[in-house]
Amino acid sequence: MTTALSSAALDSLAGRAGRAAGAAHEHRRLPAELAEAVSASGFTRHFVPGRWGGEEGTFTGFARAGTALAEECASTAWCAALYAAHGRLAAYLPEDGQRDLWGRSPDVRIAAAVMPPAGRAVAEGDGWSLSGEWAFASGIDHAHWALLAGRTGADEERTVRVFAVPRHEFEVLDTWDSTGLRGTGSNTVRVKDVLVPSHRTLTPAELAHIDPDRARCHRVPYPAVAGIQFLAPALGAARRARQAWIGDMSARCRADGRPAHTTVTAQQVLTRASAEIHAAELLLAEAARRADEDPVTPSVVAENVRDFSVAAELCETAVGRLVRAAGARALTGSSPLYRAWQDVCVATGHASLGFEAASAHYAQAVLPAAGTEA
Repeated sequence: MTTALSSAALDSLAGRAGRAAGAAHEHRRLPAELAEAVSASGFTRHFVPGRWGGEEGTFTGFARAGTALAEECASTAWCAALYAAHGRLAAYLPEDGQRDLWGRSPDVRIAAAVMPPAGRAVAEGDGWSLSGEWAFASGIDHAHWALLAGRTGADEERTVRVFAVPRHEFEVLDTWDSTGLRGTGSNTVRVKDVLVPSHRTLTPAELAHIDPDRARCHRVPYPAVAGIQFLAPALGAARRARQAWIGDMSARCRADGRPAHTTVTAQQVLTRASAEIHAAELLLAEAARRADEDPVTPSVVAENVRDFSVAAELCETAVGRLVRAAGARALTGSSPLYRAWQDVCVATGHASLGFEAASAHYAQAVLPAAGTEA
């Protein structure tokens, strides 16, 4: 029997994901059996608390697994990474809420739509009546639960809460039709007047609370690790693009009969793109290591936010460079390079990897406070 996210488990899942990638792309969601394989591999239990049978795993292992899986299918890696990350968020629910989710098994697929808060909740008895629609809930078709953020109260008393809603209480609207990451099934969730008990809700303040008695993976602020779930699939897709480019260029000849890969231009393109992808790998690896090992300080959190964003830019730049140098044949729908480029563009476009917000966060952490002398 393989252990969670072991090499054997990942190899098995990656093989299945590669074989199903075309179907996932065509149908705009993972096949049901592939979603089950994601759970069996250990992704869904990776950050689940140990008392429910979870792994309480490392961010380094998480990043490596997500990157490796994306080399076969970025959509599968995206869903797998988010299922794992959402399990980490759900670990902040009260104990009774955690029991509702994991009392029978830690292998529970949890989708989420928490940013921006889209629903409205009204206090009702010992709970909340929740209604609304939330877009871009990746993997929602195969989710057992959804974490949905809604606003409560009015005007100056308005706050935000996250609600855990079981599958039979929400509707999935078929709205996802993107250029990249098409297989993620990032559809819209609709909830109408669903009563969510108080033990299945939490606030952003509770997410930010660091309990020193918990496992390391539950003692790291969300901003310090949020980018991993989006960057790892992008990085894996960038690696796949590099390999596709090498394969295509190795088989191509110039008009004069010489191998295309012997030209100075081709060599320089490959060298620059490879270095950019490798730099992104190093940035992700170091950010994951900080999250696993370093004392949690504002500067460490800011460094991770910075590195996630810059690594995303490096991936997008590298793959764009490869596509431009590949010529017209790389722009067909059946081209592996073109598919990888689409996946990278969509993945790196996620708000969590945005450079403007990352630069503001980093500058605030390391520059002198406003109104003081440098």
